[in-house]
Amino acid sequence: MPENVLKLAQRLEQARKPFVLATVVWCERPTSAKPGARALIQADGSVSGWIGGSCAQPVVVREALRLLHEGGDPYLLRLGAPEAGLARTGSGVRVFPMTCSSGGILDIYMEPHLPPPRLFLIGASPVVAALARLAPVLDFAVVQVGEDGLLSMQPDERSAVLVATHGEYDEEALARALRSPAWYVGMVGSRRRAETCRQYLREAGLEERLIARLRAPAGLDLGAVTPEEIAASILAELVQVRRRQPAQEPAASAASPATAVDPVCGMIVEVAAARQRSTYQGQTFYFCCPACKRLFESDPQRYLAPKAHATYER
Repeated sequence: MPENVLKLAQRLEQARKPFVLATVVWCERPTSAKPGARALIQADGSVSGWIGGSCAQPVVVREALRLLHEGGDPYLLRLGAPEAGLARTGSGVRVFPMTCSSGGILDIYMEPHLPPPRLFLIGASPVVAALARLAPVLDFAVVQVGEDGLLSMQPDERSAVLVATHGEYDEEALARALRSPAWYVGMVGSRRRAETCRQYLREAGLEERLIARLRAPAGLDLGAVTPEEIAASILAELVQVRRRQPAQEPAASAASPATAVDPVCGMIVEVAAARQRSTYQGQTFYFCCPACKRLFESDPQRYLAPKAHATYER
């Protein structure tokens, strides 16, 4: 199974699809998953591989989707019964007490794999040449595009587009770029030239909200003169925009099923698929397993008091 998961990871990386690789690195018995167990979680919530049963897997999936949504560095996810002693020193540890884990503890390494942002460079100029040399230093995957490649160009939500055709086909390139989900669209040119392009796009019927996305002249105002300095100012703007932009919602979020929180262990439970449920004072509660349901029904008030189910040590 680990080999199959790694082959899938390779295919997803080649297709620029984001995923999280979850690997069990340590356990304290009893646990169903053992060190070396591995699962791959994609942005649609699908799981390939194995990292635990009905208690562990939903938390791992939920954390993986959060990591894909928010971005961030790898971290250690610790799952276990509160009485087992979950304290762990060090940075980057996220702890979830789990009452239904039969007393065991799992340490799972959560490793996000996000495709590098692409920078589409449209046109040919000294600035484009400088950007093609400098952008990879900031982990941009450079894609150079000429006029013949406009129709086949497909920027995604992790793409930036810079138009620098020196008036040859700026308008055509901008119209295509601004209609794409690219998070940055810029143009090299004077302010007067930029306004001329905006007016053309308006007259061509492009929506004002899309035209407003255009950053022109591209780059921060650093007083740049040489092509290399202009390229540096554009890269500075790209970093500024990328770091300040809000996280993108996962594509599958609109179709996500209704969920509820297990009041005993804090797990997220899909309402439609929940096999364990109980009604108390006219309200229905959903559980991840029979053990949580029994504990709740034995003393509902104990589990209805507000409490924190996760801690994050930095």
